[in-house]
This record gives sequence, structure tokens and C-alpha cells, in this order.
Amino acid sequence: MVVRRALLTALITAGLAATAPARAEIASGWSAPSGTAVRLVAASEGGALTGGVQIRLTPGWKTYWRYPGDAGVPPRFDWSGSSNVGAVEVLWPAPVRFDEGGSLSIGYKSDVTLPFKVTPREAGKPVELRLALDFAVCEKICQPATANVTLDVPASGAGAPSPTLTAALAAVPLTATLGAGAAPAIESATLEGSGEQRRIRILARVGDAGTADLFVEGPDDNWALPLPERSAGPDGRAVFTLPVDGVPSGGDIATTLLRFTLTDRAGAVEVTAPLSAP
Repeated sequence: MVVRRALLTALITAGLAATAPARAEIASGWSAPSGTAVRLVAASEGGALTGGVQIRLTPGWKTYWRYPGDAGVPPRFDWSGSSNVGAVEVLWPAPVRFDEGGSLSIGYKSDVTLPFKVTPREAGKPVELRLALDFAVCEKICQPATANVTLDVPASGAGAPSPTLTAALAAVPLTATLGAGAAPAIESATLEGSGEQRRIRILARVGDAGTADLFVEGPDDNWALPLPERSAGPDGRAVFTLPVDGVPSGGDIATTLLRFTLTDRAGAVEVTAPLSAP
């Protein structure tokens, strides 16, 4: 009888454990500057601490990518008030371009979650996240915004990522190499012409040559390369071209590693490579 009762108790306990809901990610309160609201979320996945900076936008407003294009202000993240944090790596979902009265900018036109990965100084101990975020939001006129958000993650970690955070992680461009892979893929990046006629030409394999887009960045904030123009290439490929402009004094675009972000209906990839000669 005692054995039977113990077995029954074990079966009930196992059943309750199987039906108990999994822990969800944890979240901070919202900070609400004009036109937007910001909060932190955190989750544990595969033993790693991940999270997201969630930015809500009033309908019709937008905010900017890490490289904002012709105009705009990129977000700046200050994690210095955090505890037990060795490093925070912010990831960037694929952006879109938009026209701001003749200036082309890069960013997000609806609510966005910017994922991040946290490396604690000491594993297995609580993590205190303290973020001061400086960014900009725009309707017709851009305005600076500051949000201060805090989130404490217990030593046991956070719960599983929400569908929103999972989708944001999936929207981050995959790292790729030049010339490799099926669409979307960057086949070549070439420096053509001479003098003031120099231009960059990128040939890409894409699923939809009419909607694919490309963004080109230099190695630091001193570079301000223009947004490329798109045209149809051979066999359904897309060709992107941009003049050599926005190179800082002393910079040599012929030898510098550039970062190319290609977006397409099939996904997005990021390639870091030097330009080749024609």
C-alpha cells in the first residue's frame, strides 16, 4: 500500500510538472518619451541570457537603424549602470529605407525589438540591466528621445523568449560570405571608374529584384556612404550602384572592409568584404 501510494504521488507530481506552463520572459516597466515607449525584456535560451530593447512607435512615426542614412540619429546605448554585466551585444533586425522630404534614411516604421546578448561577469549570479537609451523618433519632424529602463534578472535566469523576441532574432540578417549561398546573396562588390566618376557596383541574387534593398556601411561612424540605387540585372538579379562619397579624410575605400546588408522577401544577409577591381 505504501509503495502504491508513493507511486501514485510520483505520477501526479510528474503530470503536474508536464502540464505546468513554462516560465515566460521577464520585462521592465515602460519608459514613455513623446511619440514612443521603451522597455527591456530578457529571456534564457540554451543557457545564454538574451533580451530585447522594445520600442513602441505611435502610428505614422519612425525611428532609426545603426546607420541612419542621409538624415537621422542612430540609437546610442549606455549600459554602464548595469551590474554583473561583462558585455552587451546589440543585434539589428533588417531595416527599411524611407524618404524624408528628399533625404533617404534607414530605420523602422513600426514597433521594433532590438535583440541583445548579455555576457555576465560571473555566471550563475543575478544580472542587473540598466540602460540609458538616446535615440530619435520622427513623424514629420524628428525629435530626440531619452529612455531609462531597468531590469533585474535573477540567478536562476529568465524564462523562454516570447514570440515577439523570437521573431526579432529571426529578423536579424544572417552572416554570409561574398559570392556564397542561395538568394539572398551578394555575388560581387566592385569598385569601378576613376576620379570623381568612381562608383561601387554590387550584384546580388535575390528572390524579388523589384523590392530587394541594400545598405552599405564603412568601418566606423566617420563614414557616410550614400544609399544605393537599384536596377534590374541579368537572370533576375539585382544591381545596386552608389557613388564614392562620404569617405572620411584619409580613408581609402579601395582597401577598406565594408559591411553590406542585403534585404529580400526571402530574408536578409550581412557580408563584410573589401571591394574588388573590375
